[in-house]
Amino acid sequence: MDFAKLIARAKAILLSPRTEWPVIAAEPETVANLYKNYILVLAAIPAIAGFIKGSLIGFSLFGITVRTPMVSGIIGMLVSYALTLGIVYLVALIIDALAPSFGGEKNIVQALKTSAYTYTASWVAGIATIIPWIGWLVVLAGAIYGIYLLYVGLPHTMRSPPDKSVGYTAVVIVIGFVLSIVVGMVVGGITAAGSAASALSMGTSTSSSVTVDTDSALGKLAALGQKMEQQGKKMEAAEKSGDSNAQAEAATAMLGSMLGGGDQVEALPPDAIKPFLPEKLAGFKRSSISVERNGAMGVQVSTGHASYRDADNNELQLEVTDMGGAKGIMALAGFAGIESEKQTEYGYEKTYKQDG
Repeated sequence: MDFAKLIARAKAILLSPRTEWPVIAAEPETVANLYKNYILVLAAIPAIAGFIKGSLIGFSLFGITVRTPMVSGIIGMLVSYALTLGIVYLVALIIDALAPSFGGEKNIVQALKTSAYTYTASWVAGIATIIPWIGWLVVLAGAIYGIYLLYVGLPHTMRSPPDKSVGYTAVVIVIGFVLSIVVGMVVGGITAAGSAASALSMGTSTSSSVTVDTDSALGKLAALGQKMEQQGKKMEAAEKSGDSNAQAEAATAMLGSMLGGGDQVEALPPDAIKPFLPEKLAGFKRSSISVERNGAMGVQVSTGHASYRDADNNELQLEVTDMGGAKGIMALAGFAGIESEKQTEYGYEKTYKQDG
């Protein structure tokens, strides 16, 4: 395995995808070589980073650090890695099956190239898992950037007409999102074979055309792809300049723009968070308070924590987060329609969408 070549390819697909995809499409490859020389290495990054974070560093909150037991962490890492290797090929099968529906040509090797190099951004960003608080934003940014990579790559690898790339990309992303949920469920110990089979059957649609409502959630996702294309042109110009610093800045600006949904939104300063953490709450008196604002790639997130106690020494913990700077991420969460509700003897947790 040529690690120098692997690193050069990963850098090229991330910083200059428009010039690298034609090169990738023209290369003679096999499924085995793609796995051996590229996928097996990069796909290990998020799995290893997750193990380091969960079992070695741990998750800290309110002065308490929780670590996953070493054996459980290793098993989770191996299962996550194995499922990722399988998902890459499953997504390739979906890309291949959908190709004729969007005017493309079926070719499983080219489809695997598309899947593998699209995942590059997500795999590389996976190292940020170990960064406290804002690391997950970097990981999500990598996943979003992968949407842009897919959009740019499909016309070259699957030979689909450029005007159908938005619809092609949107359908693959929706199915890929379902598969990512499946991975999470399996790692959590829940059987998801039925969901995977359902997702795969979705990929065998023979519809001859796809129309996306611009006002729908899927249409907004397509609009995000167009914004990424505009940012990509700026990054392409930076690549032509030969200035490595300009290239890095353009890539960072692109990720930051996508995190913010195309806008620069400043999160509340710490002093503005404090009023959301009152001195008294439901008869409990505040015993401690901390507020902070963190930023990465031009995206800011503000967080406030407060502890409360009553006369009987019962305790409440309150956390308030302003994610305005990451409104693009929240838009995707809304697009996914995620909802959950959990009740325990101590209280409840609920995730829902309200007034948009």
